[in-house]
Amino acid sequence: MTEQKAMPVKELEDVVIRFAGDSGDGMQLTGSQFTNTAAIVGNDISTFPDYPAEIRAPAGTLGGVSGFQVHLAEHDIWTPGDSPDVLVAMNPAALKVSLPDLEKGAIIIVNTDAFTPGNLKKAGYESNPLEDDSLKDFQVIKVPITTLNRNAVEGVEGMNKKDIDRSKNFFALGLVYWMFDRPLEPSIEWVKKKFGKRNPAAVEANIKALQAGYFYGETAEIFQMRFRIKPASLPPGTYRKVSGSEAAAMGLVTAARKAGKLLFYGAYPITPASDILHNLAPLRNFDVITFQAEDEIAAMGATVGAAFAGACAVTGTSGPGVALKSEALNLAVMLEVPLVIVNVQRGGPSTGLPTKVEQSDLYQIMFGRNGESPMPVVAASSPSDCFDTAIEAYRLAVRSMAPVAMMMDGYLANSSEPWNIPDADDIEPIVVEHPTEPNGPNGKFLPYKRDPITMARPWAIPGTPGLEHRVGGLDKAPETGNVSYAPEHHQQMVNERAAKVARLADIIPEQEVFGPKEGELLVVGWGGTYGAIHAAVAQAQAKGQSVAHAHIRYLNPFPRNLGYILQNYDKILVAELNMGQLATLLRDRYLVDVLTLNKVQGRPFKISEVSAKIDELLAGE
Repeated sequence: MTEQKAMPVKELEDVVIRFAGDSGDGMQLTGSQFTNTAAIVGNDISTFPDYPAEIRAPAGTLGGVSGFQVHLAEHDIWTPGDSPDVLVAMNPAALKVSLPDLEKGAIIIVNTDAFTPGNLKKAGYESNPLEDDSLKDFQVIKVPITTLNRNAVEGVEGMNKKDIDRSKNFFALGLVYWMFDRPLEPSIEWVKKKFGKRNPAAVEANIKALQAGYFYGETAEIFQMRFRIKPASLPPGTYRKVSGSEAAAMGLVTAARKAGKLLFYGAYPITPASDILHNLAPLRNFDVITFQAEDEIAAMGATVGAAFAGACAVTGTSGPGVALKSEALNLAVMLEVPLVIVNVQRGGPSTGLPTKVEQSDLYQIMFGRNGESPMPVVAASSPSDCFDTAIEAYRLAVRSMAPVAMMMDGYLANSSEPWNIPDADDIEPIVVEHPTEPNGPNGKFLPYKRDPITMARPWAIPGTPGLEHRVGGLDKAPETGNVSYAPEHHQQMVNERAAKVARLADIIPEQEVFGPKEGELLVVGWGGTYGAIHAAVAQAQAKGQSVAHAHIRYLNPFPRNLGYILQNYDKILVAELNMGQLATLLRDRYLVDVLTLNKVQGRPFKISEVSAKIDELLAGE
């Protein structure tokens, strides 16, 4: 008997893998399982789920393609990667949508069973790309995944043909597990936990599919080699994989605990913000109340009421929801109650691109209310940073007695990365003071008498004896809060509401810069563009270029040293996923000449796009 040769194993520093198929093929689940296993193995990870807005887009069409891209490495990474090294394409449409993102030499694993005349036509192919020369620049591995999976799962009691085909994503997952020397046990345990009690047939089918894919890779001899990525050298600590939505939810719960408050989260479901509500709903044992309102307006109104009543009050939505919430949000500005509104941005305007990324709500959150109504605004920069930013948002809300906007986006909400879980004791308490005695002459309570340092008004809990007071949306007299139309009263109250927001600059951290403190070029960004900008700037610095990166978390007020920093560079480039909203704010505030890199394609920046702009500007073009 001839012994089978050991398959050579190639060590890689990093790899980018994309799973793509029809929206019913389970690509999000497949990518999540691969990511979870990579995290357990110890790789650094960054993911990018990309799926249609329709609940069930037409099968086999370009608009129905769902993809999940994961970047894993033995070193620090900041993005899910510009271009997949490996593409798993479950049908022709998935192949066609992903091909423009592939570099020459990439590996393409295709489910040949799906390349039928009907599916080719739906994807817009005039000929079969597996049979013509259109894929000659790639390493194409043809696998009849549907057939092989049916053969493996056939005979499982209680599974019909349709049920069996649902498990073909696990066959593909097992094949890629073998290709990258990943263990099967984490996914097997997940399947048992997910389906064990209610669907034993699904447990057996998915495990058989997973194992069949793995052993097919081992025995079919269709690969030239396997690949291995060593664990990353991360700082010591306890890690878990976390998405932006998960991190934001945990951050809000932590903020409430640190303030000694019950957390009230009032929301109406909207993509891509709904996952925050989903993550908070099971946490009632942590004094969390989730309220799914009948519409966005009711959700905002309930949140304002919860803040007035003394709770840690939060609402979450996306751009269309912010539009509907704006009147009640402005009521919170007028009442001066502390709450947080989380805006998980998506492509717009109107319904726009519900499942695609954009950063185009900055103007809206800064100015989208009637009257002079300034609000503090902070922005998270990575999935795990959503935890810290949520805590910071509520800390600023309490200090200023104002609603605070926390800006996220769909990319941050759905992407994931390793998170070094902090020690809860290291997180500073959020100091909340509720008055118990009148603060005015003759035993009167003055609900709008201001703290001389913060300019915030007292947060009196309704029902506190002696502190009865009236609030509302009509204009007010200073200190007493009585309805007043006096011109000087309106001017004073407008000035004071603006001053308390501006004074937050006294306590927020100064802006940090990655790279030289002065030089030829400063690249400025905010929100989820951090990874691409940081990686591009790091590459530029490695080439000896004079370039630095400033990523702004505090968008209103800006950090107190930001103007000074901007003066230290010959050129300023603002890169953002809109048509220049932060750039406009910087020009207006600091009177500086700002260059822009803008993208509104429903996708995040690639590192190469930022790098190309850096090279262009440093070359004097």
